Amino acid sequence: MSHEKNKRIHRIKRHARVRAKISGSAKRPRIAVFKSNQYVYAQVIDDEVGKTLMSVSNYAGKKSKTKTKKSQGASKVGESLAEKMKEAGISKAVFDRGGFKFHGRVKAVAEGLRKGGIKL
Repeated sequence: MSHEKNKRIHRIKRHARVRAKISGSAKRPRIAVFKSNQYVYAQVIDDEVGKTLMSVSNYAGKKSKTKTKKSQGASKVGESLAEKMKEAGISKAVFDRGGFKFHGRVKAVAEGLRKGGIKL
């Protein structure tokens, strides 16, 4: 098995362990984070109903002319998601790191959410 496939399988196993312990509800939804090599995606999920309430990513379709660091973009994703959640009346959430280590871009999303006033 290739190294890349192995890494992906191990991440999925870690995510399954995390998901066994946490779940989201209408009052306190789950914020699931996924990061690719280039982009960060975050979505707010109500696991009782099985629906995604809202989602945000730093994928814009076209490349922007200005260069920003990936972690800065991830922080902006967290802040914009926090803004959307506040509009929907959600102030608390459960953070699901998606099997990734809690550092770098994943941590930046969490810090952006906290900066936006969401209690994790």
